[in-house]
Amino acid sequence: MMKFKAFVYVTLKKGYSDPEGDTTADALKGLGYPVKTVRASKAYEVVFEAEGKEKAEVLIDEMCRRLLTNPIKDDYRHELSEL
Repeated sequence: MMKFKAFVYVTLKKGYSDPEGDTTADALKGLGYPVKTVRASKAYEVVFEAEGKEKAEVLIDEMCRRLLTNPIKDDYRHELSEL
């Protein structure tokens, strides 16, 4: 077995409201920054074992689809590296 680390980045799909991003944008504007928009996102660091890189890619994609994201409203991408 090989050890892998994945960083998973989850963002809302276009068209979904982002109250956290809107609030942050308003706060930054209130502090005088020339901000147009802010989109909030989540990041996960997942360390796991797999039999190889191809299997690791399949596993992290499955983790994203089954638990880490809501496929209706979220987009995601991941970066995978061997430890």
